[in-house]
Amino acid sequence: MNENIEKPIALRDFRAGFVSIIGKPNVGKSTLMNVLVGEKMSIITSKAQTTRHRIMGILNGKHEDIPFQLVYSDTPGVVKPAYKLHDSMMTFVKGSLEDADVVLFVTEVGEKAAEHEVIPLLQRTNAPIILVLNKIDLSNEEELKRKTEEWEKEIQPAAIIPISALLNANVQTLFDAIITRLPFHPPYFDEDELTDKPERFFASEIVREKIFLNYRQEIPYSSEVVISEFKERDDMIVIRAEILVERKSQKGIIIGEKGAMLKKIGSEARKDMEDFFGKKVFLEQHVKVEPDWRSKENKLRQFGYEE
Repeated sequence: MNENIEKPIALRDFRAGFVSIIGKPNVGKSTLMNVLVGEKMSIITSKAQTTRHRIMGILNGKHEDIPFQLVYSDTPGVVKPAYKLHDSMMTFVKGSLEDADVVLFVTEVGEKAAEHEVIPLLQRTNAPIILVLNKIDLSNEEELKRKTEEWEKEIQPAAIIPISALLNANVQTLFDAIITRLPFHPPYFDEDELTDKPERFFASEIVREKIFLNYRQEIPYSSEVVISEFKERDDMIVIRAEILVERKSQKGIIIGEKGAMLKKIGSEARKDMEDFFGKKVFLEQHVKVEPDWRSKENKLRQFGYEE
């Protein structure tokens, strides 16, 4: 046998797998994924339901001399659907559970285990479930012990790990727990890939984040951002963003008096885009009215919400 022939990756020479991050809205799933991947990929705001898509973040490295590839899925928060949009968001959650090798169920100390909305979804997976008790910086040792016992009794997870994603506390322990539960498998993506999403997606998410940060009540939830043009030149990226709202009155609020609010979110978004893409950005924004887009299947499909 010719020993010089390049050998494929042996069964126990590489770990690779899909890690689904699920939980209710606003428990810190996006913050956790951004910490684990080391890049800002998911919107982080204090408002619930900011993540609408399944966003994959890919991390390559070595753990105890064994190379690995982690494919994280940050999913929308689990909600009771009120719009077709919510149905589509829950489809992303269910899909991520079906192909998960490890499930990170993120909850915060204040949540009760009994009748938790996520528990029925966990029955869709045979993957090991790591319960992540987030926001321990807002708790104490006695409460943590009580919550750990409560969840242990309710779902019997493979591990329960208390962390603070915001303060990066105990994240390394969580990381080790994930890696050791990954199957031995060749990598799914090239080593230099960071995500499965195109650049247009992140441009739209950056604009959408600024809408969530600058407007209140229904405006953030009624708006969608579509990138109609993304042209990369030698010296800059030219981006045209269309901000869609459901009512004419919302269009006026988005634009603001003499265009002041639209200019503000554009300026903030452009700065973040330049940091993200590492290049000068020219951003043009337009606001359009698309009545009841959250309830229209054809519009949701057009905006990428149908898998």
